[in-house]
Amino acid sequence: MLLQLLDYLGVAVFAVTGGIMASRKQLDIIAFLFFATLTGIGGGTLRDLLLGVPVFWVVNETYLVVCLIVSVLVWFFANKIEKLSKPLRWADAVGISAYSVMGAAKAISVGDAVLVAVLMGVATATFGGVLRDTIAREPSSIVKSEIYVSAAFAGAGSYVLFTQFGIAPWAAAVLAGGIAFILRGGAIHYGWTLPGYGQGKA
Repeated sequence: MLLQLLDYLGVAVFAVTGGIMASRKQLDIIAFLFFATLTGIGGGTLRDLLLGVPVFWVVNETYLVVCLIVSVLVWFFANKIEKLSKPLRWADAVGISAYSVMGAAKAISVGDAVLVAVLMGVATATFGGVLRDTIAREPSSIVKSEIYVSAAFAGAGSYVLFTQFGIAPWAAAVLAGGIAFILRGGAIHYGWTLPGYGQGKA
């Protein structure tokens, strides 16, 4: 049940970021729905295609309903959301935390190896945001020096590690999601980064 809720949360929060992007571009309601849905289901779609399993939103249309509801809500309340501090980036952080865990958990559930599970967690957590930024012609966080993909990797990797040590999946999900959120939140609030190639060289 917790993993299912994380899945819905990941879709909803990423859909919010898509809607916010549409509001910043001053697009119409159909574009809101497009950006919200694309961002919300993009990462999970890539995951399921790579895993060779039925695509989640085709099996359960509730995910599409979530994206529809989110797009309408953001259409009416985008101005209020924008008054919050860095709303798109913080929503992205929540989405990364939830989806990195969910992606890894789904890979494990279909019997894939642990390294594949980590990769699926990273792909699930980042691909929707990459699609959003690419179509909107905005610089993606994935190519910035701040912690982004690393947070998804930490979330997925720690979830896999915790479950391998026998920790209950729900507890592993909470712990791993918290790790991912702390790392991404630190990057947003404090500017945390990892050393880039060539830094510190003469």
